[in-house]
Amino acid sequence: MSWGAIVVAAGRGTRFGRPKQLVPLAGKPMLAWSLELFGAMHEIATVVVATEPELVSEVGALVPGVRVVAGGAERQDSVRLALAELPERCERVLVHDGARPLVRADDVRRGMEVVEPHVCALLAVPVVDTIKQVDEGGKVVRTLDRARLWHAQTPQFAMSADLRRAHRDAFKNGVRVTDDATLLERAGFDVLAIEGSAENFKVTVPADLLRAEVILRERLAAS
Repeated sequence: MSWGAIVVAAGRGTRFGRPKQLVPLAGKPMLAWSLELFGAMHEIATVVVATEPELVSEVGALVPGVRVVAGGAERQDSVRLALAELPERCERVLVHDGARPLVRADDVRRGMEVVEPHVCALLAVPVVDTIKQVDEGGKVVRTLDRARLWHAQTPQFAMSADLRRAHRDAFKNGVRVTDDATLLERAGFDVLAIEGSAENFKVTVPADLLRAEVILRERLAAS
């Protein structure tokens, strides 16, 4: 079965201070790292990027053969719009944040392996800190069992038909969430957490960019 890859790169970079998609990182625009990775994977037949309308032409020039669409108001809208551009031959799909440039192909493939009808997956890493639940005033009301807590990452993986169904249901009912795994859970599909890497972090603030630069430079030197 052919895979499609959706890369979401339509954010305004509010916490970062500017849009991140084309920020230079280890010699190329940040978004190019994940686009090149997915483009080189033989399992992936089509890559679709959802980005800001004013960046469509620039993003389209990064990697040959990538389809680019204008994203929506929120991440969920962008994924739905990108799904509409995915060819029918792509029976399985992964969704990745363009602000996670450090994802590795081996981790992606481990997430792909478990996907089948009604069974989905996401990359994630176990929580290592103690997590406190607090009320509106900042008072701790509960300490959560970290042995059962994981940090969700991307890619997130599903059969294309299952993800489309989850998005249609959410759109119909006005449901807004922050990742596709939540929509898939809500639609009744099994979602498996596949352990990824702590290096697959999301570049959110300028310090994250410096950290990503160091890691990528180290990888380049080792290759």
